[in-house]
Amino acid sequence: MGRRPEVFVRQVSMAEGQRLQQISRTAKDPVKLRRAIVVLMSAQGQPAPDIAHLLRASEDYVREVIHAFNERGFDALSPK
Repeated sequence: MGRRPEVFVRQVSMAEGQRLQQISRTAKDPVKLRRAIVVLMSAQGQPAPDIAHLLRASEDYVREVIHAFNERGFDALSPK
């Protein structure tokens, strides 16, 4: 099986980047915090496997978070 194609978050505006940074510093909910970090790292150009390794998460989880953010925006950061 070959490598999976790279997945990155959509282009994030300056205001969205600042909001993600604020969430990553102040979020009380660990799920929201983790998801914000995934999106922020992807926006900075980190590939999904590297993010997964750094956060000790599965690559599938990282890809799901990125896809969800691309589709729903900041609503995707909140736990279901």
